[in-house]
Amino acid sequence: MGLLSLLGITEAREPLNVGDKAPELVAIDQNGAQIDFAQVYKKGITLVYFYPKADTPGCTAEACSLRDAFTQLTERGVQVIGVSTDKPADQKKFQEKFHLPFTLIADSDKKVVEAFGVHTTMGLASRQSFLIRDGMIVWRDLKASTQQQAQDVLKALSALKPDVAKLQ
Repeated sequence: MGLLSLLGITEAREPLNVGDKAPELVAIDQNGAQIDFAQVYKKGITLVYFYPKADTPGCTAEACSLRDAFTQLTERGVQVIGVSTDKPADQKKFQEKFHLPFTLIADSDKKVVEAFGVHTTMGLASRQSFLIRDGMIVWRDLKASTQQQAQDVLKALSALKPDVAKLQ
């Protein structure tokens, strides 16, 4: 066993890049329901954001940033999915406590984390965000902000070129 493993640091593959196909997998949400990412992607632009642990100061600030801008995001056609390695019950408590209007994935088996190439330390996902359009990564933030996450996402959305195929 290597030193990194002993320290609880996984050697995940590199995070997905802009232009990569987004992972299509099924995971469990805060209610214990299965969420099929491929089906979610078909509904519009999707923000998949990873955070270390539910109901901790930084993760709460990040989630509340997205909650407070949720109307602006949904008006732009964005669906929000938060992912951490917490259990469904912890995600549910977090969602209810802070009135989060979006899906939280309970990735305790780390299959979503691994599919996106998100590094973990001590079993906790690093703070990263990915915007997905038409099943492709169109933006990523490998050091996502806590307080300014929503503003960063809205800025990224403004910078995206319209999908020419959808305009025809």
